[in-house]
Amino acid sequence: MDLKDIMNADAVRFSSHTSSKKRLLQEISEQAASVYGLDASEVVAALTEREKLGSTGVGRGVAIPHARFDGLDRVYGFFTRLEKPVDFDSMDRQPVDLIFTILAPQKEGAEHLKALAMVSRTLRSENTCTKLRANNDAAALYALLTQTDNIQAA
Repeated sequence: MDLKDIMNADAVRFSSHTSSKKRLLQEISEQAASVYGLDASEVVAALTEREKLGSTGVGRGVAIPHARFDGLDRVYGFFTRLEKPVDFDSMDRQPVDLIFTILAPQKEGAEHLKALAMVSRTLRSENTCTKLRANNDAAALYALLTQTDNIQAA
């Protein structure tokens, strides 16, 4: 599995106006509806419910919101780079500007965990994060994320 398996180029965006964690989750849900035809209200509900269990802000400006719910046929991924970081209640108390969202079918626990591990490895690389932060073009961000050497080197 690599990132190309769970996302396409339309699932990557740069946002210059997101002002809060709540608004970010709403925007991701709207993106899920637009790109993959998912129900935005179900997505935002699932992501919000997961965040109630504990923040998915993993530190160093990175968050990996994720949720499992019925009605999905596979794992879906979305990436957002924010111009201005937002408070995400992260473990290190730092605001986030790199957000990779994973949505998975309720019954696909193993695929969900594989996707989380892959995204975590990719965004653990300081070099990759630096390159992502230096770009605001969605196509360039997608290219950086889907380079196979990112996955192997991270």
